[in-house]
Amino acid sequence: ILLILGFLSTLAVIALIAVAVTQNKPLPKNIKYGIVLDAGSSHTNLYVYEWPAEKENDTGVVQQVEVCKVEGPGISGYAHATEEAGPSLAQCLRQAEEVIPSKQHQETPVYLGATAGMRLLSLENKSAAEKVLSSVEKTLRSAPFSFQGARIISGQEEGAYGWITINYLLGNFKQSGWTKLLHSLKSISETSGALDLGGASTQITFVPNEDSRESPENLLYFRLYGKDYLVYTHSFLCYGKDQALQQKLAEDLQASTSTLDNSSLLDPCFHQGYQRTIDTSELFKNPCTSAKKKQFPFRQLYIQGEGDYQKCRRNIQKLFDKTHCPYSSCSFNGIYLPPLQGDFGAFSAFYFVMNFLNLTSEQSPVALDKVTSAIESFCARPWHEVKPAYHQIKEKYLSEYCFSGAYILSLLENGYEFTENNWQRIHFLGKIGSSDAGWTLGYMLNLTNMIPAEEPAVPPLSHGSYVGLMVLCSLVLVSVILFAWLLFHKPKCLQKGIV
Repeated sequence: ILLILGFLSTLAVIALIAVAVTQNKPLPKNIKYGIVLDAGSSHTNLYVYEWPAEKENDTGVVQQVEVCKVEGPGISGYAHATEEAGPSLAQCLRQAEEVIPSKQHQETPVYLGATAGMRLLSLENKSAAEKVLSSVEKTLRSAPFSFQGARIISGQEEGAYGWITINYLLGNFKQSGWTKLLHSLKSISETSGALDLGGASTQITFVPNEDSRESPENLLYFRLYGKDYLVYTHSFLCYGKDQALQQKLAEDLQASTSTLDNSSLLDPCFHQGYQRTIDTSELFKNPCTSAKKKQFPFRQLYIQGEGDYQKCRRNIQKLFDKTHCPYSSCSFNGIYLPPLQGDFGAFSAFYFVMNFLNLTSEQSPVALDKVTSAIESFCARPWHEVKPAYHQIKEKYLSEYCFSGAYILSLLENGYEFTENNWQRIHFLGKIGSSDAGWTLGYMLNLTNMIPAEEPAVPPLSHGSYVGLMVLCSLVLVSVILFAWLLFHKPKCLQKGIV
């Protein structure tokens, strides 16, 4: 009897283990795809995302699998040749066709969101902006994907989607098990703020500590996974790094008119020995600088670099009007800003510029005074030394890193009032995992309803845990029964041994 029971118990255990292994055998991948084009002011990027189809509403499962930088300028750069805007995207669309299996092309959604460059073009020339979007739409419709729209997104949307992206990728919206417990023990804010810097605009977005209603137009309400978020966000059009440089040059030119004997201008934000020629009519043609327009006795302006960081900072600070604030606290230009709260992820141009300057170490964030001295030292280097040291970088970008570094510090310190005390709360992010930090993933998640308002109902245990626990309980039960039988019905062989 003992042998038979032992055999049956062993057979039962083997059967249970076999069921568990079979049940948890990985299924063939059922992957879905999505495409988002980020039509920025200076260039367009195409992103391909993938996620397991059976986990569409789970968090942190979407990942970026491809990025393609479109050759040429941003689509707003085609204002004078609108019919060329759409065809410029063709090469990257072909690249997406190669990445995504052909049988899934028709079900793959493709979205295009145009940001501040097109917002400016729409203000300057609405008809040209509409023609550019029409050309883009025509090209996207001709691609084998499911076209879901091409439009200009607002600055608020850009800020909000950037905030959604980084918090989704960091797993801040939904936790389970030990992760949830550890997360609840943190003293910092449960979400991270988002700092985005493009060519034509910049955005700041975070969840304030206090429920302030001072400026309702800067507050957005989200309900994600059963939690409510009241998010502060503001977008500053014309304060992206490219338009900020245009604004600074226009200000400098105005301020120097009385002392400008010829068409030369000394600029402290360019390296000593660097020269650039700009067309004054081009400088004042867009909405960011048109109010500063004046008549000059010359059309070409010759800029010569000085490489003076301190003077550069003083010139940049003139762009931030801090003279009036109708609220309890402001950033600049009379815009409400609640007290800064929690950690911040700074991405896009914030990351690219600081990474070039080797100031993005995530292991131990660089202190503010060291960041300042590093940028000051870079600006002081003469152009004849900088140019050969970074010969692989295009001259236009290389020549502007001094200005961009000084501008980022001015924006964060003077504009948003980060200080030595909370500077290290800023984390400069290029990627989170395999995905680029930016607004595009948040945009797609929102439009595909991938993040539900309410937390989906799930059983307390995963299927694998459930099967494993059943196996364990069965083993314990069999052991108890066997032990009880041995205890109360001793076999004759054991009884003889005892006698």
